[in-house]
Amino acid sequence: MKKAHLAAGALLLLTAACGGGSGGSGGSGSADDPVTISYALFDDAQQAGYQRCADAFQKANPGITIKITQAAWDQYWQNLTTQMVSGSAPDVITMQASYYPQFVKNGQLLDIEPMVRADKVDLGQYRPGLAELWLKDGKRYGLPKDWDTIAIIYNATLAKKAKLDLSDLTWNPQDGGTFEKAIAKLTVDSSGRHGDEPGFDKSKVAVYGITPELKDDGLGQNGWGDLAVSNGFSYIDKNPFGTRYFYDDPKLAETIAWFKGLMDKGYAAPYDKVSSLGPDAVLGSGKAALGITGSWTIKSYLESTEQKFAFAPLPTGPQGRKSAFNGLADSIYAGTKQPEAAWKWVKFLGSTGCQDIIADTAVVFPAISSSTQRAIAAHKAAHRDISAFTTVADAPGGTFLLPVSDHADEINQIVLTALEEVWLGQKDARTALTTANQQVNALFAND
Repeated sequence: MKKAHLAAGALLLLTAACGGGSGGSGGSGSADDPVTISYALFDDAQQAGYQRCADAFQKANPGITIKITQAAWDQYWQNLTTQMVSGSAPDVITMQASYYPQFVKNGQLLDIEPMVRADKVDLGQYRPGLAELWLKDGKRYGLPKDWDTIAIIYNATLAKKAKLDLSDLTWNPQDGGTFEKAIAKLTVDSSGRHGDEPGFDKSKVAVYGITPELKDDGLGQNGWGDLAVSNGFSYIDKNPFGTRYFYDDPKLAETIAWFKGLMDKGYAAPYDKVSSLGPDAVLGSGKAALGITGSWTIKSYLESTEQKFAFAPLPTGPQGRKSAFNGLADSIYAGTKQPEAAWKWVKFLGSTGCQDIIADTAVVFPAISSSTQRAIAAHKAAHRDISAFTTVADAPGGTFLLPVSDHADEINQIVLTALEEVWLGQKDARTALTTANQQVNALFAND
């Protein structure tokens, strides 16, 4: 799940706190000792589904009330920062894999491994690799809730008008392959000339061929990261919990330089002209023809009333087609006053009882393999083609795990600053990323 950057320095402010959570005395939630468990989400599209899970859970556990709160991504983490410091964080937290180590380092997440073992939770029911993400030093900090992959999102009307088939594109950082050719063809200036035609005026673009997500933290999940890995780039020496990054890899610099070239050619908006609304709004307005997005946006795009959208697989790079693979989990705040009730809720969230409900909403792919198949069936019944996301997920070597390590918040800020220097033309990619990599690895040298 997205996976934008954390608010600047937000996690740096987090400190271990005592107490917190909702009211209650630590009971398991019997009828004689009722408790309320607060549950934090950052995706509004999933709130209705999780309310259905809460309703089912409360019916089976009448002594426990689930109170769901939801905030947009940036606000979510800002809220959580403040709550952690004050000791009033939600009892159960939707957690992102790339960032949870920082919370663990500050002692703010509960180790649930003893409860997982005591209740014999079947970790084999989850998609391979997901359960292992949440283990550090023998302690477990969440049960998997969902997973995602990445694909091209495009305006089907504009692609049809340009007579383009986007189903099997290729890419390389030298000339961009057929991917760049398609982007050029989809770019149109105010006089109706396409980006690949003589006389194209890059200073007067009516529709950009692509709207890349340029503020996509230090991972580039929705764009540059996927292409960089398909070019042979590797983020880190070991994943999860490596201690040496490779942002100075020439394969990454080539990829970043290619994205900058799209702006220079007029195929993508200049960085200083990029809408603060983000790629979703730009695509919705018809001001761009394609972008790169995650599977959590499937339903919102295909049900759009603004444009007719469709998905295509990411282009095949020099090392093949590569999609970022990421997952979320439900974690328990270490300061909760009712750990037993919180665990009951987390265990239900990580079961088919809830994940089948989420599958039927067809917003995300649940972590449990059988529930994933149920979600795919729900999409098929609604006549949605989601193969761009599922095919790469099942292809050998088709996905890569986004790096999980300490210092994620600091790394994001360092890399974002370096990339902004490239996007603005202040530094070339190789120079900016080499400096950034030195700063990133210095964080681990000081541990």
